[in-house]
Amino acid sequence: MNADAKGQIYHPGEVVPQSGIYECDCGQSHEYSTDVKGHRFPPLQDGCSGSGWKLKTAAQPG
Repeated sequence: MNADAKGQIYHPGEVVPQSGIYECDCGQSHEYSTDVKGHRFPPLQDGCSGSGWKLKTAAQPG
């Protein structure tokens, strides 16, 4: 995994750079999204004060 990936914030609609589990950056860890590399990030939950997604756990290769 890219060392910079854990701290990077990705916004809804951006292309997912690495498959894994992402959480919103609101600090409440209330929603997780399993995203696949090459797909686009989904919108955040209604009412969420966050601005994007951050990598929580990278998918294991092959």
